Amino acid sequence: MELRHLRYFVTVAEELHFGRAAERLHIAQPPLSQQIRQLEAELGFELFHRTKRNVQLTDAGQVFLGEVQQIMQQLQQAIQLGQQTSRGELGQLIVGFVSSSAYNILPNILRCFRHQIPGVSLELHELTTDQQLEWLRSGRMDVGFIRPPVAEDTLIWETVFQESLMVALPETHHLANQTEVDLSVLAHEPFILFPRVLAPGLYDLIISLCQESGFSPHIAQEAIQMQTIISLVAADMGVAIAPASLQNLQRTGVVYQQIHPPTPKVTIAMIWRKHETSPSIQKFLQIVRQVNTP
Repeated sequence: MELRHLRYFVTVAEELHFGRAAERLHIAQPPLSQQIRQLEAELGFELFHRTKRNVQLTDAGQVFLGEVQQIMQQLQQAIQLGQQTSRGELGQLIVGFVSSSAYNILPNILRCFRHQIPGVSLELHELTTDQQLEWLRSGRMDVGFIRPPVAEDTLIWETVFQESLMVALPETHHLANQTEVDLSVLAHEPFILFPRVLAPGLYDLIISLCQESGFSPHIAQEAIQMQTIISLVAADMGVAIAPASLQNLQRTGVVYQQIHPPTPKVTIAMIWRKHETSPSIQKFLQIVRQVNTP
């Protein structure tokens, strides 16, 4: 029994006329009648009562028709699901992100993706850059948003966002009313910073900027997440150099000042495994690029 036999049967059952059914199927009537006879022989029961004037389903044919129609509907659904999956329109993606990306690029990306590809569910994980690299290596994550650079042959990354650095000060700090701050005046301030292993590129830039201003920062406290660093600044535990988008956190007790002279911009990059073929991942990368096209 082949799929075409079932399709022929359903068409004849709907028309109850071999001539009209043959026209719908774009075949001649004699071959159609022969195919139905072959199907009945294989099944071991008659599907139709035939007379010169009309064609009627047998009781067995009526029951068989209901089951076959369900099979055809399931087949059509399977085809549709397969097509959607092949286009990256169905499935699940596991996405990692550094905490600061939640205050700049990530919300717009997620909103656009959910609008355009509602059939793909997103599982989000707030992870440091080093954690995301490990998750990508082990296959626990599909795509991430990190602080580059990354030097790994098995991974690809590309810049999706750039921003300036600013100084975060307690609102009671004597420099809080300044319009901009020269880093050299912070030489004796306690700094709050994340451990270098979490994002070496950003860490090294912050240390380098301080050294270019004539001092090595005294790191009084370390914290993993940017929002924790800002909270510690609000608690008057020290000062911090942070990406400008952290201003969107709107933490009470903190003021942000421009750095003079302006610093190099820091980057958020999208990262994924090299030779990735998943259609849903490719669709995600495509939408991220669309969002970031001026």
